[in-house]
Amino acid sequence: MINLETPKKFAPLIGQAKQVAREVLRPNSRKYDAAEHEYPKELDMLAALIDGLNDSGSGGAGATGVRASKDTGEGNRNGTNMSTALSVMETCWGDVGLTLTMPRQGLGNSAIASVASDEQLERFEGKWAAMAITEPSVGSDSANIRTTARYDEATDEYVLNGTKIYVTSGERADLVVVWASLDLSKGRAAIKSFVVERSNPNMQLIRLEHKLGIRASDTAQFELVDCRVPAANLLGTPEIDAKKSFAGAMQTFDNTRPLVAAMAVGVAEAALDFTRKQLEDAGVTIDYDRPAALQVGAAQTFLELESDVEAARLLTMRAAWMADNRLPNSLHASYAKAKAGRTGTDVALRCVELCGSIGLSEADLLEKWSRDAKILDIFEGTQQIQLLIIARQLLKKSSAELK
Repeated sequence: MINLETPKKFAPLIGQAKQVAREVLRPNSRKYDAAEHEYPKELDMLAALIDGLNDSGSGGAGATGVRASKDTGEGNRNGTNMSTALSVMETCWGDVGLTLTMPRQGLGNSAIASVASDEQLERFEGKWAAMAITEPSVGSDSANIRTTARYDEATDEYVLNGTKIYVTSGERADLVVVWASLDLSKGRAAIKSFVVERSNPNMQLIRLEHKLGIRASDTAQFELVDCRVPAANLLGTPEIDAKKSFAGAMQTFDNTRPLVAAMAVGVAEAALDFTRKQLEDAGVTIDYDRPAALQVGAAQTFLELESDVEAARLLTMRAAWMADNRLPNSLHASYAKAKAGRTGTDVALRCVELCGSIGLSEADLLEKWSRDAKILDIFEGTQQIQLLIIARQLLKKSSAELK
């Protein structure tokens, strides 16, 4: 049975993540929001610490190491997925953009950890991986990806052609996990993911996006023109199986969606902490021993927001716990992502309202958090896509039956 309390064994890791957020990320948050596309050199010193935590099995403060547990024994397990989600909440309390740009902590690392073979895990170990899914004509519906991958038997390579946009950490990463189709006529069953070296000359950087939020994290567009990738860099099997192929690629999301949910929880908690202090300074008392209806409007609103964040947090922990315990978590990963994504945006904006002019000023970080929060409701599957996934699973409908 899941224990909804934070496991005691993760206390040192969470404490370290909190310290990083307080002493490194939060102090540099505004600096790299203003200096968009400038690499945050302050993060380099964290890489060794995070690598050490991952090597020890404790999990890191980013996406690396998220992988279904191989432990087949009985009993409750709180493992890497849980520890990573909890530490991400803390670092995103510090800054989401800086968390996303931590060396070797890209979302592509989670994709590799989800489906790579043991040989591939060893070969790509220690490298920073971005993930390239979205295309100019393909947003939320990953099944309609148009980037192609043609196998060249003579060289034992795949030749990739296509355009990828909104690639988080695309410029800075060592590797890019590219989703492409082996046969466009076969639809979603032919979609596979390939690990491409960032230095590959035929994967050309077109531009870096200027964004509303998470400005510390670079977001890239790539053009792949006859981009050759060793066959050994294909994640999963080369066979096209209508029943299994796309499901294997989509397994990545079952692990990354709880992480994005954790990011949203972290931002929302930062906004609540700041707003609580502002309300206290204004003489508004939040009394947890009195019914909300008997308190002033600002206190009522704050209690409502706080309960929403707690619900999002518990859904996130459940999805991560299920992954650690080898339980299918696709539905619960979407529960967590849908709830936390919407809650993070709603809480940040309503905190701006509660704080009035202070919430709009660049003298504090609340206005920044309101901008950062929105992307967490969009990437790794939009709010609408999450609700569609949930409906399909609850109603037992296929994607063709329920669009």
